[in-house]
Amino acid sequence: MSSRLEIQRWPAGTVTLPPSKSISHRAMICAALSEGTSRLSAIDLRGDDVAATAACLSTLGTSFKILDGILEIRGGTSMLRSRLPYSEPVPLDCGESGSTLRFLIPLLLQLDRPAVIAGHGKLMTRPMAPYLKALEEKGATFHTEGNTLSVQGRLVSGEYHLPGNISSQYLSGLLLSLPLAEGDSEIQLTTPLESGAYVDMTISVMREFGVIVEEYSGGRYRIPGNQVYQATDYTVEADYSAAAFFLAAGALGCNTGCLGLRKDSMQGDRAMTSIIAACGGEVFWSEELGLQAKADTIRPITVDIREFPDLAPPIAALLCFADGESRITGAARLRMKESDRLHALATQLSEIGADIREEEDQLVIHGVKELHGGVVDPQNDHRIAMAAAVASIKSKGAVTILDPDCVKKSYPDFWKDFCRQRREETR
Repeated sequence: MSSRLEIQRWPAGTVTLPPSKSISHRAMICAALSEGTSRLSAIDLRGDDVAATAACLSTLGTSFKILDGILEIRGGTSMLRSRLPYSEPVPLDCGESGSTLRFLIPLLLQLDRPAVIAGHGKLMTRPMAPYLKALEEKGATFHTEGNTLSVQGRLVSGEYHLPGNISSQYLSGLLLSLPLAEGDSEIQLTTPLESGAYVDMTISVMREFGVIVEEYSGGRYRIPGNQVYQATDYTVEADYSAAAFFLAAGALGCNTGCLGLRKDSMQGDRAMTSIIAACGGEVFWSEELGLQAKADTIRPITVDIREFPDLAPPIAALLCFADGESRITGAARLRMKESDRLHALATQLSEIGADIREEEDQLVIHGVKELHGGVVDPQNDHRIAMAAAVASIKSKGAVTILDPDCVKKSYPDFWKDFCRQRREETR
């Protein structure tokens, strides 16, 4: 694709959404730790983040094979521990995937596998200190140099203390690996958990592979040791994070629907349906088009996104056209994404005519009837590019996206699915 894309077509008809990126990471790791062969259906290895996890697991010794659209994964800790010699640290590349990095660190310690992990973009500048400190207290050692992190040591059972308000991936990473430790463990959160749905997702996927976690009040988790992951067949459900952009497009007038979503989904980003309803829209299931949204007008709202931070971009794009002032609060963690997402949303949507400003931990948006158009630099952030695409639906002038390929991080087919019909055909 060219280094810039002028959006001339918008969503129409049905979209078959990609599989959930978050579930894909977890399912692949559980399968890699399972004795035997697991079969994962509806998984796509083309997205950069999911591909990074697959590549790292493959380097560690996991066998991947695609047969008739099914990903067969043959793993087990004995295989992973014996595949490579220990004389030199194994080199791993996480790309820009925070999930890959944070999930792999305790896994490497559990395997007693020294490694040098490379990251790209802003990955190695994203918060890691509390996570590494908790592991260092148990004997692990880390060394950061440039865009690499050296990992050495062994994951041991015991009591771990972690903050819950920086990244739920800290907790998920430990939950995935501690069941393999020789004794029981406990994790105590020192601050309230944010994005708890992702932790629920981790525990749910682990359960499908035969491993349990006991959750108690007060942010305490007990993880029985000496458990064994069991190979299984697992289907990865469609991605509500991706669907959120098409639901916002529907609320802004596009006749489009999302296929493959589960009504009983465990994904926190399913909250987009409630947010559209709070804005006065209607979200409904259609036999023909799947999950759809529509709205005659957009009411202004104040929404706290601490439980679903990845929804900030589609929410912001939608609220650009609300009838009054809206606020997206609890957004401090957006500054630690692929971009400073809070700043990028404010500056790039402003560039095309939105009335939006950033404050320390929130966005303040005054709705307008239409945008004037312009050029958007997504700052290598897939969700900024997608948000600008949604906002372009109500722009009188052309909206051009620089570096449109950045969407490959999570949704390689986004532009094919989004750019369907010209404006006069979508209304």
